[in-house]
Amino acid sequence: MKTKSIILLAVLLLTGAAYVSAGTDNVAEEVAWVVGDQPIWKSEIEEAYQTMLYEKMPIAGDPYCVIPEQLAIEKLYLHQAELDTVVAPDSWVMNQVEAYINNYITNFGSKEKVEQYFHKSIPAMRESLREMVSNRSRVQQVQQNLTSKIKATPADVRRYFEKLPEDSVPWVPLQVEVQIFSVSPTVSREAVEDVKARLRSFSDQVNKGESQFSTLAILYSEDGSAGRGGELGFMGRGELVPEFAAVAFNLNDPKKVSKVVETQFGFHIMQLIEKRGDRVNVRHILLKPKVAEKDLTEAVNRLDSLRMDINEGKFTFEEAVSVLSQDKDTRNNRGRMVNPNTGSTRFQMADLPQEISRLVDGMEPGALSEPFIMTDPKTNREIVAFVKLTSRIPGHRANISDDYQLIKDMYENSRREEVLNTWLANKIKNTYIRIEDGWKNCEFKHKGWNKQ
Repeated sequence: MKTKSIILLAVLLLTGAAYVSAGTDNVAEEVAWVVGDQPIWKSEIEEAYQTMLYEKMPIAGDPYCVIPEQLAIEKLYLHQAELDTVVAPDSWVMNQVEAYINNYITNFGSKEKVEQYFHKSIPAMRESLREMVSNRSRVQQVQQNLTSKIKATPADVRRYFEKLPEDSVPWVPLQVEVQIFSVSPTVSREAVEDVKARLRSFSDQVNKGESQFSTLAILYSEDGSAGRGGELGFMGRGELVPEFAAVAFNLNDPKKVSKVVETQFGFHIMQLIEKRGDRVNVRHILLKPKVAEKDLTEAVNRLDSLRMDINEGKFTFEEAVSVLSQDKDTRNNRGRMVNPNTGSTRFQMADLPQEISRLVDGMEPGALSEPFIMTDPKTNREIVAFVKLTSRIPGHRANISDDYQLIKDMYENSRREEVLNTWLANKIKNTYIRIEDGWKNCEFKHKGWNKQ
């Protein structure tokens, strides 16, 4: 059972049970299924279908069979959540809801366009999403409880792999392991003071009524929120870096502009839009002081000399990293880069920053690249670096010796699916389920739905 698709579907359903989407205005409301004492309305199914079409989500089969079955499965998990008193923390739920709302506003371009597309006000969407996000969390917790005892031993993994049909053994693309040495050239005091002076000028213009904060954000902010007039949407304190949060949550007057605040991303000013409990919505303008070209060139030359010393055997790459590299995440790890998607040191080429993947594509293991300038993905600031290609693992069919973790994950996932499918079969068998005429003629993924 693909539980992720069930959860994603739940998140995308933005309407209540009695709502009929704009694309189905002429369709009379009706109950399609009943699971326990919970109805599944035709409008729910239609709305889910329209949303999945918009999101270009694949539907494996007739949507009027697939979608109601997914909704029915969710209701079975939620019934178990009630029995087990599984709850989702309100503060976490609301933070997730605001993240979804902010994402929709970013994608559509404005609150008005979001409301127009979904035919619902933002407050109504917020309430629907609150229920959906809570349900998602509760479903996940029930599934985790059901599968918490699954543990894989090396013998289990080996037996699983030996029984895998040849055409089920996954292909592992080319992977590389990379070490990095980086330095962050210092931004000049003049550049910092220039940025702060510009921000103070913006504040004066807004406070005197000469300019709108949102207009200045659109024109000058270097943050992705510029197109929305600098608006971030409702955020919890934990979603913001501490320095920014400290100022944002102390704002009280929507007509005033904050002092200049420095974070790892640059310098900001902000304006309060609204506070709601433990969340705040502000506009901000971000400016980033730039490293002078001469300082970047000097850093490149310095690293090039260091690279030549390593190649001449004066010291090793690892020794240089431990003493001189300024990247705290890799300095104490011999410079090894860690793939944030997998937690391992192996990267597919597409997972590396572009500047690095272009270089290592033509390098041999053990070789050092020339120094280069790149944007640090963590801070979005310019740094100077050079890399060492530690190893190159050619594309191959997975095997135990090289890909144990991958095969272990496959085994554990298959065991989870077995456990959940067995639980679901029993739940279907012991739950009152009625499928109305017109909705029965389906090849469902799971057996036992049709009981009449």
